[in-house]
Amino acid sequence: MPDLSFALLHVADPAASARFYEAALGRAPVERSATFAMIPAASGVMLGLWKRDGVVPPARAGGGTELAMTLADDAAVDALHAEWAARGVAMALPPTRLDFGYGFVARDPDGHWLRVFAPSAP
Repeated sequence: MPDLSFALLHVADPAASARFYEAALGRAPVERSATFAMIPAASGVMLGLWKRDGVVPPARAGGGTELAMTLADDAAVDALHAEWAARGVAMALPPTRLDFGYGFVARDPDGHWLRVFAPSAP
């Protein structure tokens, strides 16, 4: 079975998206070009940002997509929400308690959802 090595987001401007994710994740890209950027995720999975108009085969509209990130507790969720909101990150959902945990949904420059949550105790 293959391992998941990275997630790809199709973006309008890889440089702008790389700046956004570098600030959001606190990690610098390990690869940059005019059409692509790669940022390491804490789990070892890489996040690829590929210029939308260069994707082969061409990208087409599909279902909803989001990146999910977990934090240790509700206080950490509130703190990160406040930090991102202060930086002007667009929010799709304020901190809310859902059946799987407490979290919020932010949007990156291309409108991709970033779901940040602290999982509910089992």
